[in-house]
Amino acid sequence: MTKEAYAVAAGAALALFEKAGIVLTREEKEHLEVADFGLGDVLTTGLEIVVYVNTEVCCAKELALLPGQTCPEHIHTPLENGYPGKEETFRCRYGTVYLYVPGEPSALPCAAPPAGDEKYYTVFHEVILTPGLQYTLAPGTKHWFQAGPQGAVVSEFSTKSYDECDIFTDPRIRRIPVIE
Repeated sequence: MTKEAYAVAAGAALALFEKAGIVLTREEKEHLEVADFGLGDVLTTGLEIVVYVNTEVCCAKELALLPGQTCPEHIHTPLENGYPGKEETFRCRYGTVYLYVPGEPSALPCAAPPAGDEKYYTVFHEVILTPGLQYTLAPGTKHWFQAGPQGAVVSEFSTKSYDECDIFTDPRIRRIPVIE
């Protein structure tokens, strides 16, 4: 990802956090993660993340999704260290988030995978989250999500997060961002 793409996505994410009433410290703003998942089109497939805490027991984050931005399909699997996989709860704070999980596919889903990447999306049971609604994913649950037209802010509460170990359906994805 270029520095310019990072700056655009970071600025838009900080504006969304402000709209949602999420107060961030200067340090949190400076350490904002912008993930383009190695695909080079952060405005389509990406996620902006502030990590408050990530201990051996728990993790808390704020996630910003720009309008129509998609976090690609992935799972949090067990690890060799005995970790059973991440249990996570998403609570919408602003906008609308379309979350897709295993189950009966929704007849008329509100979102769609990014054009050209459809083959990397396999779960289509839709859960719609608006401010105040939340959904908890068990470890090992395949999922992906996309923001509505206003963008979205989601608080994530989970067990310890090992982002670098997430397994994505799309083999091209690199979870940890690289800024050129």
